[in-house]
Amino acid sequence: MTDGNTPDIVSLNPDGAPEQHPEATGGSPDVAALMERQRALEEELQRLKKDRRKAIRRYRRENQLKPYQAELIRMQQYLEDTNRRMIILFEGRDAAGKGGTIRRVTRYMNEKHYRIVALGKPTETEKTQWFFQKYVRQFPRGGEVVLFDRSWYNRAMVEPVFGFCTREEYKNFMRGVGGFEKDLVRQGTILIKLYFSVTREEQARRFERRKTDPLRQWKLSEVDVQAQDRWDDFTNQKYEMLKRTNTTHAPWTVIRSDNKHLARLNAMKVILNAVPYERFNPDLDFVPDSQVVISGAREIELMEAERLRSGKFSH
Repeated sequence: MTDGNTPDIVSLNPDGAPEQHPEATGGSPDVAALMERQRALEEELQRLKKDRRKAIRRYRRENQLKPYQAELIRMQQYLEDTNRRMIILFEGRDAAGKGGTIRRVTRYMNEKHYRIVALGKPTETEKTQWFFQKYVRQFPRGGEVVLFDRSWYNRAMVEPVFGFCTREEYKNFMRGVGGFEKDLVRQGTILIKLYFSVTREEQARRFERRKTDPLRQWKLSEVDVQAQDRWDDFTNQKYEMLKRTNTTHAPWTVIRSDNKHLARLNAMKVILNAVPYERFNPDLDFVPDSQVVISGAREIELMEAERLRSGKFSH
């Protein structure tokens, strides 16, 4: 006691040593530090709320795909029972969403009866062979599905843009691919050709994310870096490819893929509708969204109309 009425303001630290309160020493809490701490806590709370909302959205989207993934298993069983072969081509610009769609399509499928094929640069031996030979080696046996993450259409898009093939090699491919695919279909192979169409702005956003996200940096290649600069070149090649290889026996289906979830969902519908299997759930909506899925013929019309209006293609 300092006098007869006022007690000392004393407390003990965890180690037992006396500790005076700020009131006793005339000090005051650091208001600025407290406010900064409060701001940091609020920011962390907002981040956690945002992460929670994203996780819920992701959960709902993945759940929306599951009924169609169950149908894909049923479709696989049909192919096995009938000994049918199936080839699905995934084409499109870099960062258009091909790989993510392939992963969702195959997530629950029987691994014994499907393969994902992503071929690298041709070897010196392959350069001396018939162009289609390395792809034919990967073709499915009866009851199997093969999904090509880029296919022989590299020669129609990437190779001519970057000078990886000669003009004569390109012409030979464009002359021969129609007959090659017609033989495939005539001999019983189910052939689906999907082209994923992403806008220039969305592609740029995805490339930027690849640069900063350590989990995605491996996806960024030298070709990706040049893709934006060569946008118009790729668009012109896309038009030529669609116009000359969209046939009645092997038509193209264009998937608008700025919205990855809708692209994945509708790609599944396109694949399921190509096979005459008995539906697991006939009440499920198998009709593709007309804003997402465009026929190759319709895409050609849209591109030609756009060229007439503005003098060039934009997508």
